[in-house]
Parts: sequence; structure tokens; C-alpha cells
Amino acid sequence: MSLVVTDTLADERVDFTADGDVTLYVCGLTVSDDPHLGHARLWFHADVLHRWLDHLGYDVRHVENVTDVNEKITARIGERDEWAAERDVAEAFTATTFDAMRGLNLKRAEVYPRVTEHVPEIRDLVETLIEKGYAYESNGSVYFDVTGFDGYGKLSNQDVEDLEAQGEPDERSEKRNPADFALWKADGVSETAAREHAKHDHGAETPSGETWDSPWGEGRPGWHVECSAMSTTHLGDTLDIHMGGRDLVFPHHENEIAQSEAATGETFARHWLHVGLLAMDGEKMSSSIGNFWTVPDALDELGVNVVRTFYAGAAYRSEQALTEETIAEAEERWERLSRTYDRAVDALDSTEARAKATDDELREAVATARDDFAAAMNDDLNLREATAALLDLTDAVNRHVDAVEDGAGDGAGADAETAYDYRGLREAVEAFDDLAGGVLGLQFESTTDGDVDLAGELVELVLDVREAEREAGNYERADELRDALRDVGVEIEDGPDGATYRFE
Repeated sequence: MSLVVTDTLADERVDFTADGDVTLYVCGLTVSDDPHLGHARLWFHADVLHRWLDHLGYDVRHVENVTDVNEKITARIGERDEWAAERDVAEAFTATTFDAMRGLNLKRAEVYPRVTEHVPEIRDLVETLIEKGYAYESNGSVYFDVTGFDGYGKLSNQDVEDLEAQGEPDERSEKRNPADFALWKADGVSETAAREHAKHDHGAETPSGETWDSPWGEGRPGWHVECSAMSTTHLGDTLDIHMGGRDLVFPHHENEIAQSEAATGETFARHWLHVGLLAMDGEKMSSSIGNFWTVPDALDELGVNVVRTFYAGAAYRSEQALTEETIAEAEERWERLSRTYDRAVDALDSTEARAKATDDELREAVATARDDFAAAMNDDLNLREATAALLDLTDAVNRHVDAVEDGAGDGAGADAETAYDYRGLREAVEAFDDLAGGVLGLQFESTTDGDVDLAGELVELVLDVREAEREAGNYERADELRDALRDVGVEIEDGPDGATYRFE
């Protein structure tokens, strides 16, 4: 079965197709605040899509932008002493965003382009649109003429005649049509940004925001044109997949299609995938509303595996609710997977695992789990069913281990009552590693790994004590600690950058 996805533009399920490498563009975060679980839901589903395409044998070129030019960013200038300019604010929240991405165990994108480093490409794109007659200059700003592009509204299923005004109220006198949208804005930030800045009441002067020179005068790029410039710069004129939140269908993605296809004459994206919103307390999770849970706080309380298992509980295209019940379900599912994985590893590495012991039921369960997992993933990334396939495998593994531990096997093969099926358990562990780990991005830690981590922490603690003794001039005591570590198989090497160690 080939991969089927729900394509927003086609408004139906379609077979995914790609020639060679898969180019995947994800609309990234506007870095004006700490990232929350609503933002991370898009990240997770884009990550799982990337991982599944890898699993299917595609080479994935994944690009996710960082919007570091925005009125929401300028509104926070002066909120902290070190936030004297727009870039200071953006840099601070870009750092917290990247930290959150790493904490969520996301595969790294090929590149994370920022608006501020792509202004030349943005200007070139705007100039092309003017030259081709799709855009016009007005009072130093440049607007896209939506009536000049056939098919405007095809993503959001709207007619141009029915569209309401786009952009800020102060733009309307400059535009030929209220629905036209800004490609380039003259001068600094808008009146709306100034009002947002005043709401923060931190005493700083109203910021102007960063501006750049252009053929139309000093100004700033429009929001929509930024993504078109960054995506085509790094992935070419036609993308295989464009992914983003459902709230971006209109106007952002609609405008991306119009300006990109007007400029290049090519299809902008073959497939459009949109991730549903995350709700908390009955409303969309939002920094502006205040009903949000930051990624770092959620990771501290739940751990990365519970967070990822939670996201896997609902289809990417649907809305998802963050409640005590949905979190509890994710905790229970992760506990079943983790506990069974540890049992399988312990049994596999024990002396009771034998080459000739055979449990046909276990081996068939592994094959079934792989087939069911693949069928679910190819069915529009049905993560809930994919997870269910892995949970079915946990049942089979636990039955096998319980049977051997109880000495009450059912006669399924030689030594089934007294020995573990080494091959069956190895195949089960590999299935967990490949599918739960490699595709769903869950992080298993066997008891052996935990012991090594604990041993390393204890060695570093002893080295800290040893260093303190050396600094105090107690060299004899420091040598005794080094010798004690050597006696238990830890070799210490002193260097210019401090002591290092390795287990013998």
C-alpha cells in the first residue's frame, strides 16, 4: 500500500507522489514568545512525516523557517534591559525554540532559514512580481493584486469577490482592492504593532522595528512573501509537501501560492498538509489568550515520551484536546511500551534466551505488528492505529515472557517452557526500535543503559571531589581517589582541560 495523505488543495485523500528526493517545507514559528504545546504539535507531526518518509526509503530535504521580523516581536522591545532591538528579542526566543525542538527529540531540518538573512531574495521576488504585472507600488509599499492571479482562493475555497479586506486599516487607502496584500511595507512597524507594544506597559519608547533599503524606499517585507522566498531559495520552485497549521490556510498559505506561482509559473506545492489545532480549556491554545503550556514546562513534568505519545493519540488533520484524561492515556500507553521493552531486552540478554527455543505466536505477532503499523502509517499517518499495533505487540511479548517465568508454556516449540525465544525477542526489540523509536521518535532506555548513565554520574561526582582536594593541596588524598577509581575499572587521564575518564 502506498502512502495516502489528506491534501487540503485537492480537498480529498490522494496518493503521495515524489520524484527522487522529497522536499518538505514547514511553516515555522514567529519567535515572539516561548514555544508552547500548540506550536509543538505541528513540529511533532512534521517530524513523524519526515521519519516515515525516511523509513519508506526517501531522502527527505526538510526546511523549516524562523520568522524573526514581525510586529509581535517589536512589541516586546524594551521588556528586558537586554532587548533593545527587534533582533535581540528574536534571538532570545529563537534560542528557546531550538532548545524546545531538541528536547522533543525532533530530527533536525536541513536548514532553518531566517527572514533577516533572506531580505535580498525577498526584494528580488517582489521586483519579479512587479515586472510581471502582479504587484504594484503605492506610497513606498508594494501590494499583490489578487484580481490579477487566476485561481486566487483555490486553497481556501473562496471567491475573490467575497473576500474581506486584508492587512492593516492604514493600508486600505493605498490599495486598489481591499483584499490585496502587502509584499513590502514602507517605513517601520504598523500602527497595530505600536498599540500592541503599549499594552505591555514596560515604559520603553514605541519601537520602529528594523528596516531595509529597497527600490521603493526604506521598509520591511510582508509576512506572506517571506515564506515564498525562503522555501524556493532552499528547495526550488516546486515543493513536494508544504506543511503548516490549519489556521494558516488563509490568508498565509493562499497568498504564498498566489505570489509564488505568479512569479515562477510553476506549481508551488504538490501536496498541502495542515495540522489541526490543540485545544486547552475548550479553546485554541494561544499565547495571546493565556491558555498555554510551554514546551519546557511540559517536558519537565511529563517527559518527552509521554508528550510524543500524547500527540500520537489523534490524527494530524483533526483538532486535539489537552486534558487530564488524554494525558493519562498517553502516560499509560508509554508505560506499557517502556515496561515491555525493558522486559524484552532483559529476557533477550539473559542466559535463558536460547537459539532453538521457538514461540511461533511471538514471531507472528512481530510480523503482524510491522504490517499493521505500516498500513496505519500509509493510511494518512494514522498514528493512533500505528501505536495500537505496537501495543498489541507488547501483549505478545508479555505473554511469552510470563510463560517462561511461570514455567507454564503451551508447548509451542522446543524448550518453550524453560527458555526464551531469542530470535523472537530480538525481532520484537528491533520492531520497537525501528517503529516506536525510529518512526514515532520515542526514546527507550534499557536497564543496562541506565546503569551506565548512573555509573558515569557517580564517577563525575568523585572527580569533582578529587579536584577539590587538589585545589586544597591535598594531593595524596586526590591520588587515593584516582587509585580507587582505577581499582573498579575506571581509567583517569589528567589533561590541560581537566580530568577525563573511560571504563576499562
